Amino acid sequence: MSLRAVTAETMRAICALDVLPEQRDYVAPNVFSIAQAYFDDHAWFKAVYAGETPVGFVMIHDGENGEYFLWRLMIDREQQREGYGRRALDLIVADLRKRPGAREIVSSYVPGDDGPEAFYRAYGFVETGEVKNDEVVIRLSL
Repeated sequence: MSLRAVTAETMRAICALDVLPEQRDYVAPNVFSIAQAYFDDHAWFKAVYAGETPVGFVMIHDGENGEYFLWRLMIDREQQREGYGRRALDLIVADLRKRPGAREIVSSYVPGDDGPEAFYRAYGFVETGEVKNDEVVIRLSL
């Protein structure tokens, strides 16, 4: 598993990755995320690869005071339930822990039957008690 830059050569393949139809209300398409990141000075994104195959996408917002926001995490519908989401988070956590003053990763999710709540809980994220824009805010200590 690796996190790699999205390049002109890989852009189409990364933008073609998609979640299951019932998950589409829970995560934005990768093309939208990439466009959003280009207009945010603190956002960065990577493609998630299993060997030489792109399987997902991640986007982080570098926050203040050692807080990082997991803005997007998606694994392609054909690659789900293979452990790629967990391993992608492992790579993100390992990278962020190397950064001076890194304290936590914050994220949020839209509650629902097909949403990512169970995945995040199983990984160790806990609810903060906050709800922003109808999304439950969660955090993971680094």
